[in-house]
Amino acid sequence: MTFSRSILPSRAALIFSGAMLVTTVALAAGNHAGGHHESPIGKPGVASKVNRTIQVDMSNGMRFKPSDIQVKQGETIRFVLKNTDSVKHEFSLGTAQELLEHYEVMKKFPDMEHDEPNKISLAPGKQGEVIWQFTKAGAVDFACLHVGHFDAGMKGQVKVAAK
Repeated sequence: MTFSRSILPSRAALIFSGAMLVTTVALAAGNHAGGHHESPIGKPGVASKVNRTIQVDMSNGMRFKPSDIQVKQGETIRFVLKNTDSVKHEFSLGTAQELLEHYEVMKKFPDMEHDEPNKISLAPGKQGEVIWQFTKAGAVDFACLHVGHFDAGMKGQVKVAAK
C-alpha cells in the first residue's frame, strides 16, 4: 500500500502536536506551588473538618429556607438539603455571574445532571448534602437553576464575615 505524502503528518506536525498535548496536560494539572485555581466562592470542604451543619429546606413556593445564611471566613459548612416540594430542585453555590451563566445553559439542557461539589439536585422528598469551605469574605450566592425556579425567586445568599 502506498501513501501520498500529503496525507501523512510531517515530523514537524507530530512534534508540534506532542508539545501541545504536554502543555495542555500541564495546564490542566494546575501549578505545583498552588495546585488548581481556587474559586472566588471557596473550595470543596472535607467532611472531617466541618465546623457547622446548616439545614436548608427546598420548599414549595420556590423558596429556600433559610435563604440568608451567615458564616465566617475559613468555616467549612455541611449544608443538609431536603426537598419537601413535589418537584425536583437544585442547590447551586456560585457567584451571581456563574449562576446566571449556568442558568442559561440549564434553559437549553433542562435535564442536565451535575457532579460538582458545589451543586446537588434532589428529587421530591429526597435529602442530600454539600460540604463547602468558605475561604474568602464576601457574598456567595446560591440558587435553584431548574428552568423557571430561579426566575420565580428560588435563590439565597451566604454572607461570609471576615476573620
